[in-house]
Amino acid sequence: MRFKKVAAISAVCALALTACTGGGTDKKDDSSAAGKGEVAGDITFQSWSLKNDRFTPYFEKIIADFEKANPKVKVKWVDQPGDGYEDKILQQANSNELPDVINLPPEFAYKLAQVDMLADLEKADKKGLEAYVENATDAYRYPKMDGQFGYPWYLGTDLNWYNTDLLKKANIDPSKLPENLDDLFAMATKVAKATNGEVKMISDVPRTGTLSSAGVEIIKDGKFVFNSPEAVKVVQRYKDAYAAGAMPAEALNADYLGNSHLYKAGKTAWTTASAGFASELEKEAPSLLSTTVITPRIGHPPLFIQGISVSKNSKSPEAALAFAKFLTNNENQIEFVKIAQGFFPGTKEGNANPTSFTSVVKNELQKKATEAAAKALPDATPEYPIQFTYDMDKYLKQQMALAVKGELGIQEALDKAVEYANKNLQK
Repeated sequence: MRFKKVAAISAVCALALTACTGGGTDKKDDSSAAGKGEVAGDITFQSWSLKNDRFTPYFEKIIADFEKANPKVKVKWVDQPGDGYEDKILQQANSNELPDVINLPPEFAYKLAQVDMLADLEKADKKGLEAYVENATDAYRYPKMDGQFGYPWYLGTDLNWYNTDLLKKANIDPSKLPENLDDLFAMATKVAKATNGEVKMISDVPRTGTLSSAGVEIIKDGKFVFNSPEAVKVVQRYKDAYAAGAMPAEALNADYLGNSHLYKAGKTAWTTASAGFASELEKEAPSLLSTTVITPRIGHPPLFIQGISVSKNSKSPEAALAFAKFLTNNENQIEFVKIAQGFFPGTKEGNANPTSFTSVVKNELQKKATEAAAKALPDATPEYPIQFTYDMDKYLKQQMALAVKGELGIQEALDKAVEYANKNLQK
């Protein structure tokens, strides 16, 4: 499942798309996918890292059911690997071979919408959009752009996960877990001191999601502003934790894989992860299932979204739109999240009736995580602005690592990150 922070196509890539599509693509009016023609023709549907033993039978049935109901349509399913997906999308767009129906997170859809390559679903299916979760639908509406460019498909949010065995080593009562950042960092320092640095808790540098969940304003009036005094206080906590031995040194490396990897290896007592993390533990670290407890995410819960978009230049626009709607209708979304346990449908009806998909969950920790995430989901929002690109995030991580190590002042590091982000902010 692709719910880590994905890399948005860079501004350079967007310029490449503009150059490619400026004169070589036949423009179509948005009404081309607005329900005015026959549902017929050959279309291609592209998913992202979902063709495997677990999901293939599901998609094969979806396609068979759709083709039976629409005998004049033939659906070709292609799947792209997890790594390099953004590059593949760029290649397809530049060569005018974008699939008719595409699995796109909001970051990717944004770049394609900027160069007029996605159908505006607000024009094509305004009434139908009312069936989807509002905050997820809003993620496909972009600054300074009219329209809506994706159906919410499956959703997730983060929780806190604690290894109680490791906490007990430090004489921490697992029934009294942190409810705010101050308590979390105080516990992290206590754990580090009690175990002579053997057990860590904090294992990532602060990012926009960290700052946002702590109440720091990220963007205002079209400019990034996360170099505020409030942001300095958040980063200072990380610096203090590192100095106290509460953070592993590898967390500051460019090739760091993330805190959840250390958690599964038994090297850290705390991580944040989506509800589906329980399934990962069951497969990769089953001994941790009985020692792991969950609590709501500290601060504002993030919203992770995968969606389905329609190519504006599809040669079979009615078929493409119809398949996108069929794939993301409530019934088919429910069946999908029964397989993708820990995630949630993008429909209002599905989220109003969570037992319709949680009844199949056998992993007790998974049940608890799903229930906790379901309570948080209505208040969840994307953890970083759509304008914040992969390059900006990479630069921010570099500056935060220097600040945490004490090689650069915190205010200076934040100022540099904000300056870089605003300098590279695509207008």
